[in-house]
Amino acid sequence: MFKFLKSLFTKQNTITEEKDSMKKFLIVGLGNIGDEYAETRHNIGFKILDEVAQANDFTFETVKLGDIGSYKVKGRTIICLKPSTYMNRSGKALKYWMDKENIPQSNVLVITDDINLPFGTIRIKTKGSNGGHNGLKDIELFLQTILYNRYRFGVGADFGKGRQVEYVLGQWNDEEKALMPERLKKSTEIINSFVLAGIARTMNQFNNS
Repeated sequence: MFKFLKSLFTKQNTITEEKDSMKKFLIVGLGNIGDEYAETRHNIGFKILDEVAQANDFTFETVKLGDIGSYKVKGRTIICLKPSTYMNRSGKALKYWMDKENIPQSNVLVITDDINLPFGTIRIKTKGSNGGHNGLKDIELFLQTILYNRYRFGVGADFGKGRQVEYVLGQWNDEEKALMPERLKKSTEIINSFVLAGIARTMNQFNNS
């Protein structure tokens, strides 16, 4: 009888833990730490999460492998991570916090820049190649799959041959700066939609918007 009650209690605890984990989400904005990178195209992930923090009145705390902040929406906890591992080791921070917070991979969203899209273009996907992006390459390495949610923010490709690195590590031009506030506001809407409505509805609503 004791063994039966113990197994029943353990099973109930496991179910409760699984339900709780489904209410937690990890939003990972990719970028590089340091003031010199703050306003560069490659740091759009950080910039979007800073906007999310301002919109939801929370601050980031420096912890292991990154800066972490969180807020709640309708019973769901949204954990925002800005990795401190630099872009090329983004996967290490993502996997550490995903495991530490017991967050299922389906509840993870990665925000990244994309030179293959015009500035401000939105592409939300559940899988895909890394497109040569070193941050996404490292995430694939740690997750051992290309099946993870990502929000690709277009930064354009206005650079000459051999100047890609200089471009993505360059700062926004005046036209991009003028359009940025609206795109950042849209990004906060995308994150909340991902959490509340799911990835499929979010793709339908926001792709190409």
